[in-house]
Amino acid sequence: MKYQISLLVILFGFGFASAQNYLDLARLNVSNTSMETLEGDQAVHETDITNFNFEFLYPTPINDKTVLITGITVENTGLSLTAGAASEGLTMTRLNLGAKISHNSKWTGTYLLLPKIASNFEDLGGADFQFGAIALLEYRHKNRFRTKYGLYSSSEEFGAIITPLLGVYYRTPNSKFYIDAAFPIRMEANYSLTKKLSLGADLRTSIKSYNLGGGIVETYVQEESIRFGLYAGYSFMKDQLIVRAKAGLDTTDYGLYQSGDTVGAQVLTVALGGDDRTRLNNEFDSSIFVGFDIIYRLDL
Repeated sequence: MKYQISLLVILFGFGFASAQNYLDLARLNVSNTSMETLEGDQAVHETDITNFNFEFLYPTPINDKTVLITGITVENTGLSLTAGAASEGLTMTRLNLGAKISHNSKWTGTYLLLPKIASNFEDLGGADFQFGAIALLEYRHKNRFRTKYGLYSSSEEFGAIITPLLGVYYRTPNSKFYIDAAFPIRMEANYSLTKKLSLGADLRTSIKSYNLGGGIVETYVQEESIRFGLYAGYSFMKDQLIVRAKAGLDTTDYGLYQSGDTVGAQVLTVALGGDDRTRLNNEFDSSIFVGFDIIYRLDL
């Protein structure tokens, strides 16, 4: 056991996927908002939206340079996509499979395969299965400062998404403040007021799709999500359990399209071949959200 913990400290001291001095073994995020859809400047539809996201990570040291990574991510969003429609449950279940490799004293790489099912889980078929991958290299300038460079790609109902990644990790000498970012996917800035109490801000973005089965016409949802939040956190169990109350701005849009209506390759939010699809619902307006996080964290 001491051998395994030592390896985790050595390898994850360079940072796991985002070069931090900690490892989140489990994370639960729950948020709620109410959004309107707009036709021109007029609101035509309002729906309550609840988002639930759970992530679990299990690292297994192999030797002094390699840690196998296995884990699962489950996300569910409940909302009504069009006026008068029943609430739809959009669910994504993803396996996280790969390895973290210390190439030398400066460079560390994280490589993950990300197979997933993303749909409303009605009449499951081939369109519900998607496949992604991520490669992230981290360069250690100093113990408190690292930079990150990578690429994420995934097959989606609208085509292939390609996302370049650029990030940074920095912690102050007194350890009261840190910033941990892998833009454009995520960012977190945290300041410790006391040993137990902290204030911070985080950003979470994603672009993904959900196949909708069980309808007369086969359709899918393209979700383009940006959630920026401010939080107050409190730690328990010798700082291993962290609970955060959060509020912020949710600008997520849920576009509804007919299956087979695609854009090909898309880099971030830009379709390389243009986007001439016919959208079947109205655009969602941004709104304030409230929520909470529960994190089980291992300091390294």
